[in-house]
Amino acid sequence: MNYQEVLNNAKQNIGPYCKVCPECNGIACRGMIPGPGGKGSGLGFIRSYQDLKKVRLQMDTIYEPKAVSTETTLFGKKVALPVFAAPIGAVGLHYSDAYDDLSYSSALLSGCHKAGTAAFTGDGVKDEVFQGTIEAIYELEGWGIPTIKPWSYEEVLNKAKMAEASGAFAVAMDIDAAGLSILAAQGKPVAPMSVETLSKIIAQIKVPFVLKGIMTAEGARKALEAGASGIVVSNHGGRVLDETPSTIEVLPEIVEAVGGKMTILIDGGVRTGLDVFKAIALGAQGVLIGRPFAYAIYGGAEEGVQLYLNKVKAELSEAMLMTGAGTIEEITREKVCAKLER
Repeated sequence: MNYQEVLNNAKQNIGPYCKVCPECNGIACRGMIPGPGGKGSGLGFIRSYQDLKKVRLQMDTIYEPKAVSTETTLFGKKVALPVFAAPIGAVGLHYSDAYDDLSYSSALLSGCHKAGTAAFTGDGVKDEVFQGTIEAIYELEGWGIPTIKPWSYEEVLNKAKMAEASGAFAVAMDIDAAGLSILAAQGKPVAPMSVETLSKIIAQIKVPFVLKGIMTAEGARKALEAGASGIVVSNHGGRVLDETPSTIEVLPEIVEAVGGKMTILIDGGVRTGLDVFKAIALGAQGVLIGRPFAYAIYGGAEEGVQLYLNKVKAELSEAMLMTGAGTIEEITREKVCAKLER
């Protein structure tokens, strides 16, 4: 199987909402929830994709030849490339019933592990889904990052302890899921959390705690105050609040606020190894990618995941070669020209 075959299969297996567009930019599916689109006008999703295209790579091949390595270390784990799969929930509702959340997460975890990296796994109304992903991470000797929704203090702490016991090398919370009214409609409301509540939870967890859904410098400082080891700059794929800025647009100010004090990851519109390069050049240590992994799984299960990650790694390696960056640490701000406005 090759990656084009994966996409062809995905078109047969996904529907009716997602069309597996050649360019996954959020335009055809805008406002489509259920489905993969951004909320309302879809601008939160669309902007993140489009603004990444405004960042250009600075080509320079006049240098002493050197080997290129995409390896890096994140949260104490050496990974083959600075790319994690993002958590996606309710896949049967948004994509198709060919997979449910548990079978999707299992394929995602296994495929990412075989490609030398890890997945953030999702959480939802059914507790057995979270329990199942915890067991899958245990079987992979901790290669996964369980992601918990902002439920009640007691439930979050209980799930974080379960995640820690699985051997997971980090635990996350998608704090931006506080805007998912669909969960309340199913009898499991979520809500924002204070710095004090987050601090109490994080203080009782021994592994790195990551807060996903940070979109301002002030939010990043609050995450740091709460004791988080890392953040994900994310607008939840544009699915919880319409008309937000793009994630790459706010990244520099967040890096200025907390860079060097915690690990900074980013998601939103990342599709290729070139996008990964751009995010790192602007200050992130790594990225999360969401929707393309849905295509990979529906089109090729764990093999599809590996093929997609191999593609991203090859693209990242080529970008590094053509800009003179031999290591991830050498991907610096000078390697890109950013046309972003605030």
